[in-house]
Amino acid sequence: MTEVIRLPQPDELSEREKDDAMGAYLMMFAAWAVGLPLPVLNLVAAVIYFYVNKKSSRFVAFNALQSLLSQVPVTMINIGLVAWLIRALIWSIGFSSAFFIYLSFMVLINLLYLIFSIIALVHARKGRFYYMPFFGRISFSRYYGPNAESFSKPVPPNRPPEGF
Repeated sequence: MTEVIRLPQPDELSEREKDDAMGAYLMMFAAWAVGLPLPVLNLVAAVIYFYVNKKSSRFVAFNALQSLLSQVPVTMINIGLVAWLIRALIWSIGFSSAFFIYLSFMVLINLLYLIFSIIALVHARKGRFYYMPFFGRISFSRYYGPNAESFSKPVPPNRPPEGF
C-alpha cells in the first residue's frame, strides 16, 4: 500500500517556500536576459536551481522540476536556431524561407513558454499548484504521486552507547 501525500494548502506554505517556488520560474527570465545569444545558459540555470532547491520542500521541488522540464524543449529549439544562424553567417549561404519558418516557430514556442511560465509563477507565489501541459503531470507524479520521493529522514535505530 502506498502512502498518500496530502497537497499543501496555500496558507500552510511558508513565505520562503512560495518565494523559492516562484524563483524557479524567475530563473528563466534572468537567464534570458543574460544568455539570449547563448540559450543553453537558461537550461544550466534551471538545472542548478533545481538541484540547489529540490530538498527544501515538495512544493518547491515540484515547481523547480516543472520549470526545468519545460525549459528543455525550448532550449533545444533555441539552440537549433542559433546553430542555423551561425552556419548561415559562416558559410554565407543566406537565409532561406525554411529559416524564417523555423524562426517564426521558435518565436511562437518562446511566447507560449513565457505565458505558461508567468501563469505558473503567479500561482506558485500564491501557494497554488499550476500544471503546465505534459510537464506538470511528470513533476506532480515525481513529488506527489504513488511513487513520490521521500522527504522524511530515516530514523536511526535506538541503541545503547558503544563500549558498555
